[in-house]
Amino acid sequence: MKYFIIEELAKAVGGTLVGGTSQRITGLEQIDLATQDQITFIGNAKYLSLWKTSHACAAIVSKNLKLEPGPGKALIRVPNADLAMVQLLELFQPEAPSLAPGVHASAVVHETATIGTDAAVGAHCYIGQNVVLGARVKIYPNVSIFDETAIGDDTVIWSGTVIRERSQIGRHCLFHPNVSIGSDGFGFRPSQDGKSIVKIPQIGFVIIGDHVEIGAGTCVDRGKFSATRIGDHCKIDNLVQIAHNCILGRSCILAGKSGLAGSVTLGNGVVLAGSVSVKDHVKIGDGVVIGGASVVIQDVPAGKKMLGYPALNYNDTLKHWAQVRRSVRTRK
Repeated sequence: MKYFIIEELAKAVGGTLVGGTSQRITGLEQIDLATQDQITFIGNAKYLSLWKTSHACAAIVSKNLKLEPGPGKALIRVPNADLAMVQLLELFQPEAPSLAPGVHASAVVHETATIGTDAAVGAHCYIGQNVVLGARVKIYPNVSIFDETAIGDDTVIWSGTVIRERSQIGRHCLFHPNVSIGSDGFGFRPSQDGKSIVKIPQIGFVIIGDHVEIGAGTCVDRGKFSATRIGDHCKIDNLVQIAHNCILGRSCILAGKSGLAGSVTLGNGVVLAGSVSVKDHVKIGDGVVIGGASVVIQDVPAGKKMLGYPALNYNDTLKHWAQVRRSVRTRK
């Protein structure tokens, strides 16, 4: 088991130590569940009152908050408790499941595939024709990667993921279990006689940049023509749908169950909260934030904060909801 003393943790996050504890610290926990051998974190004033009853021996605290450590306890004051917590989580992170470099005997690898230096391919994987895996790529068991796909150095692909043909994946990406990359986009039209549905061939592909993380069960469809594109440093949660020919700029965040219809364009730094839906061909500008469960049906200029069904200016929606509540109370 990993453990640290409080001075080591203060040094690791570059914080100022106030008070002290002799306790060996074996992990992190939220303030109301922490035990005496754990450190917690306080980044918001609403949690200050919980410190008196917390069993944690220490806390990471944002320096703008007024708090004293108390007997036998310690505080580490930092500019931002949430970011310092990230550093500590990295210190305490357990080792990933073992996957030695090389190709497992049960994996099927086409003779034309290129496997990079120290790359690892787990049990029962399928690696298709002319696939290129970069250096130190990790492919966990039961992953399928189809023809002409390229995956950059240091990317990790977890079990159950399927990457369809001609996909291009960048460096240092992380795909969680059961991700689907490059399935056909949802393209159909009524037949001329109106008696059937005609499928539109989806002949494009998917391009994913560097340092992209994609959560479990998320689907990124291939383009109808050209490519569906996801920019560098995008972070995509579980159960997200990204339809054909969508374009995501750099450092976008898409929370769980959000969905983009076909040909949506997101600028840089766009944030979609949980269950947000975006209509096809909508363009959302840089830095836009869309509140949870909103439905976006028209273009949104850069820098806006939107909320509602349909999504409107965030403050306008809150005012509307307040008026509705007042109206209901008046009727009663």
